[in-house]
Amino acid sequence: MKNIISFSPTSTPNNNTGESFLDLLSPSGAEVILGQQPTDILAVPLQPSATTMFGPRGACLVSETGALWVADTGHHRLLGWRKRPERDGQPADWVIGQPDFQQEGQNAKGTPGAATVSVPTGICVCGKGLAVADAWNHRVLIWKEVPEDSNVAGDLVLGQADFSHNQPNRGYLETSADRMHWPYGVLYHQGKLFVADTGNRRVLVWNQLPEENGQPADLVLGQSNLNLRDENGGGTPTASSMRWPHAIAIWQDNLIVADAGNNRIMIWDGIPTENHTPCQIVLGQPNFSDVELNQSNYFPSSKSLSMPYGVAVYQDWIVVADSANSRLLGWRDVSTGTVAQALTGQTQFNSKSENRSYGKATRNSLCWSYGIQICGDTAIVADSGNNRVLLWSLNSSL
Repeated sequence: MKNIISFSPTSTPNNNTGESFLDLLSPSGAEVILGQQPTDILAVPLQPSATTMFGPRGACLVSETGALWVADTGHHRLLGWRKRPERDGQPADWVIGQPDFQQEGQNAKGTPGAATVSVPTGICVCGKGLAVADAWNHRVLIWKEVPEDSNVAGDLVLGQADFSHNQPNRGYLETSADRMHWPYGVLYHQGKLFVADTGNRRVLVWNQLPEENGQPADLVLGQSNLNLRDENGGGTPTASSMRWPHAIAIWQDNLIVADAGNNRIMIWDGIPTENHTPCQIVLGQPNFSDVELNQSNYFPSSKSLSMPYGVAVYQDWIVVADSANSRLLGWRDVSTGTVAQALTGQTQFNSKSENRSYGKATRNSLCWSYGIQICGDTAIVADSGNNRVLLWSLNSSL
C-alpha cells in the first residue's frame, strides 16, 4: 500500500465514549447553503424552482471559484451556477434536463435524449468537460466542455448505443462491457474513467476517455469478467467482490470505492490493471468477509459504517459520507478496521440521529449525507435528506 500515514490526533474528547476526534469540517457550519434553508418549519414545499432541490445526490465544483453543478436527483435535472455561490439560497443560473426551472419529471416527462436525465446522481469534472451518472437511464452522459448554458446536449453516452435508449443492460438479462444497470458514481483521473455500475455490482474502467457512444469498458472490478453481475460475485463477500458500489476516489495513488451495500470502503494498492483485482484494505469492517451495517450493532462507532454512499479525498485524508448514520468520517491512519480520526455531523461517534437530534436542519447538521466532493479547502456535501447542498470549509486544524 502506497504512502500510508500514521496519525495521532490532538483533538476533542468524545463526551460519551472518551474517544478523541478532530472536527472534519469547520465547527461553525456551512458557509453557503443551497436548496432548503434552516427554518422553524420541519417541511417546506419541494416544487422545482431555481432555488429548491429534492434529494440532491451529487455536486461538483469545477474549480475553487468556478462553476458549480448539482445533480438535483428528485427533480430529474442538473442545476448550474456560473461561479461558486457566495450566499445562501442563491438561485441557479442554468438547468439541464427540464425546459425551465419550474418543471420536473423523468426525461422531462418525455423520451430520453442528449439533454434529459432520470435520477442523476454522481457528477464529476471529466477532462475539460463533465460526466454525469444518469442512473435510471442506465447510462453515463459526457460533455466535452463544461456546459455554460441551459439544456446543453451531452456529446457522448456510455451504457447505451445512443441517446434515445435507456433500458437496463440494453434490454438484456445479462450484462457486458458496454452495458449498465443503475450507474451511480463517476470519476475521471489521469485519463482514466471509472463508473460505479451499481446495479451490476461492479466498477467499470476505461483506460482512456471514450470517444464513441456505447464504447465498451476495458476493465472490471467486483466481477471475474465483464459478463457477470451477481451480488458479491455470486458468493460470500471477499476482497474482490461488491454489493452496492457507489462512489469512487483516488487517495495517494490508490483506488477507493464506497461499497455501500457491504457497509465498507475498499482500498486497492495502486490503481488496478487487471480484472477482479482484490482490494488490500477495508474501512468500516474488521475483515473482508463481514459486511453488516454498523458491524451488527444498533449504534455506530468510530470504526463502523452504515451505507456509505460517498467518498472523497482532502490532502492525505480519506473523507467518507456515512450516509445512514448522517455523518462524515475522516481517516488518515489507514489499515483494515482502523478507527476514524475525524467527525462531522454528530457530536460523538456512537450517535446516528438525523440532524443530530431528529430535529430541524442547522448549518452544521446532516441528514442522509449522500455525496461529497472536495475542491481546494471546500467540501461540497449533497445533504440529500435535507434537500440541500452545503459548501463547507475543511477544518483548518487538519
